[in-house]
Amino acid sequence: MVRKTPLLAVEIAGLQMKNPLILASGILDTYAETMLRIAEHAGAVVTKSVGIEERKGYENPVIFEFKHGVLNAMGLPNPGIEKFGEEMKKLRECRAPIIGSIFGKDEREFVLLARKMEMYGAAAVELNLSCPHASGYGMEVGRDPVLVKSIVSAVKEAVKVPVFVKLTPNVTDIVSLGLAAEEGGADAVVAINTVRGLRIDIEFKRSVLSAGIGGYSGPGILPIGLRCVFELKRALKIPIIGCGGISTWENVIEYLMAGASAVEVGTALREDAGLFKKLERGVKKYMERKGYESVEEVVAIAHRNR
Repeated sequence: MVRKTPLLAVEIAGLQMKNPLILASGILDTYAETMLRIAEHAGAVVTKSVGIEERKGYENPVIFEFKHGVLNAMGLPNPGIEKFGEEMKKLRECRAPIIGSIFGKDEREFVLLARKMEMYGAAAVELNLSCPHASGYGMEVGRDPVLVKSIVSAVKEAVKVPVFVKLTPNVTDIVSLGLAAEEGGADAVVAINTVRGLRIDIEFKRSVLSAGIGGYSGPGILPIGLRCVFELKRALKIPIIGCGGISTWENVIEYLMAGASAVEVGTALREDAGLFKKLERGVKKYMERKGYESVEEVVAIAHRNR
């Protein structure tokens, strides 16, 4: 029997992607040039989170790398939505869908930003309701289900492109946030963002980061991300995009089996900018070896095999 070539293409809320691999917000996505390079082997690209006004972020040190991952507290540095329009112009030649990541402190700001991203040509918007280290933004807004629902609902009424919601894992019950996003009309949720963490410099007797507590990413949060996706899949009807700790093609398969329809990859690209090509090849070979003919056959399979 001759097997068909595995079909890596996936579709989420109308977004057609050649594979389920998405560049996560915050890594190699400040400038159009790097996003275009990553897009050669990615199914889609998420921009850096952009707000209303330009922000310089926190003073150094803002990143601390160690054996088990990366701790960061950048403070949401970005050029502001008006200046970012120049980068979006350069991305019009990109073959992969561009997803505009935005952050705001209330409904009004999210609506304004979403409209701008749609006008710039973004194929979807991702609401950053999960950054763990920026006062007044991110998880400070996104850990309240009532606020999540109202913000999502307002953005859905304001734009025609799909709306994705990036959830924080820094709560007791991430499912309640996922359900709030779904009730607000979200087209998909992204789980997870970084996990709040702290390291101490014992010589200077203070946090290694200028902001104190930061967000932990890298291989160490893989089990947390998988658990969140697994729990969300049991409760939600909308698609889930997995994120957190992915560095190998095996990790991608794990997320698909936990219930993710696609995955976002970030921290691992700091060491290997060519990682997407390797992930794509690994996932394809696995599917060939197992006889799968589409990514959909793998999604949530772990729920059926418990």
